[in-house]
Amino acid sequence: MDPHLIVIHEHPEWQKPLFDALDRRGVPYAAFDLKQAAFDNVEEPRAKLYFNQASPSAYVRGHARAVPLALAYMRTLERRGARVLNGADVFALELSKSAQATLLHTLGIDTPRSITFNDVRALRSYERTITWPALLKPDQGGSGARIQVVHSLEEVEGIFEADPNVWLPDNLFLLQEYLPHDPDVGIVRLEFLGGGLLYAMRVKTHGRFNLCPSPVCNPDDGDGTCEVPEVPAVSAPPVEFYPYPDVPAEAVETASAIVRAARLDVGGIEYLETPDGRRVFYDINANSNLRPSVAAAFGFDPFERVVDYLQAQLAIVAPASHSRETRTTLR
Repeated sequence: MDPHLIVIHEHPEWQKPLFDALDRRGVPYAAFDLKQAAFDNVEEPRAKLYFNQASPSAYVRGHARAVPLALAYMRTLERRGARVLNGADVFALELSKSAQATLLHTLGIDTPRSITFNDVRALRSYERTITWPALLKPDQGGSGARIQVVHSLEEVEGIFEADPNVWLPDNLFLLQEYLPHDPDVGIVRLEFLGGGLLYAMRVKTHGRFNLCPSPVCNPDDGDGTCEVPEVPAVSAPPVEFYPYPDVPAEAVETASAIVRAARLDVGGIEYLETPDGRRVFYDINANSNLRPSVAAAFGFDPFERVVDYLQAQLAIVAPASHSRETRTTLR
């Protein structure tokens, strides 16, 4: 039998809790691993439901080619009638911090001002409007890679002159308004599932930019196995994650509006609060690595909730039926 569900991914360690939950429920599924993959544009989709778990940060693990293949694969699947959760348009939005900033601005939501550029010299025309320090951020984000706080255009020029490979893989950067926040309060991340809030958490960054919620990357103690090095190096405690049951209703309402506009099936929205009282939203995550210890404080297993949602979607789109035999797992 063909699988009812196919999970598109590149990082098997991130997917283990989801695969375990699917196994416990007896859901027939397959895993499409993007690290070494190919697809046929003529073949009918193997399943009626696909779940995109691809990550923009694949390149930091040496898998830069996973991202364009994921986008091409999802576009093909959708054109051939398959339902893809967090599909091609959603993934394209996650791949572009510039597009995210524009979406938030057009929704009337407070978000950092961003200048997108592919040549540092082009920033000179904006020199009088830039406030320092600023945040240098790649358009294709992921796990905080290549993000730096900068203090002048000369410093920005020096970064790219010293190592032109900083441009890779997307060759596009943002110079973004830098917004301080209380380090004892941290930033806030709200996880959504099927349009509803799953849980909220506070994240104490300690000056770090790799805020991946997966315990694989940021465990409760020790170093993660896929931790992205900070550039420049940061000597600080590990990132801390805390449940946030008292998240303001207004923040949830704003985040819900973002989820609807971005058409996120599953995802995380991040914001911070500045000392002068601004609540600033700045990140839209389609690949949502859930944190079991935080969800446990709310009394549930987040991956069981995800499987609930996947099964509900499977009930809407009946599994594909094909005569040819295929393996039920590609792991």
